[in-house]
Amino acid sequence: MHNPDTLEPFLDYWVTSKAKMGLSVREQELVILRMAVLYRSEYVWKHHVKVGREFSVSDTELDAIRHGSYAAFSATRERAFLELTDAFMNERSLPPKLWNQTKEILGKKDFVDIISLVSQYVLFALNNVCLQVQLEPGVADLPGIED
Repeated sequence: MHNPDTLEPFLDYWVTSKAKMGLSVREQELVILRMAVLYRSEYVWKHHVKVGREFSVSDTELDAIRHGSYAAFSATRERAFLELTDAFMNERSLPPKLWNQTKEILGKKDFVDIISLVSQYVLFALNNVCLQVQLEPGVADLPGIED
């Protein structure tokens, strides 16, 4: 953890807030996986491939997340969360056109939850990438971002 005084309070908040979000665990995993791609974090990707599979994320969907092409997702909520993740990361904003498209699908609480989830994983992925956190043997053999 390198600095428990800084990261332990964050981890407590992180675990608590994720449990109280209105996003399903599958929806959270889709967002987290996309964040891993955008931050080039193999650590986050491989850990969440394992969890995502537990919540029915298919190999076709993993490939779609890798490439930022969401036609493989039949649920409009899931596509909306993935498109919002891309906008938050690439534009650092919520473009008016995307707001108008997604406000018909998602509630205000959903927007707060996804902003919170994305921001949490920016910190987590950035720490893992910059500190070069090594993968544990149990996840090292899972498909990577480039697979």
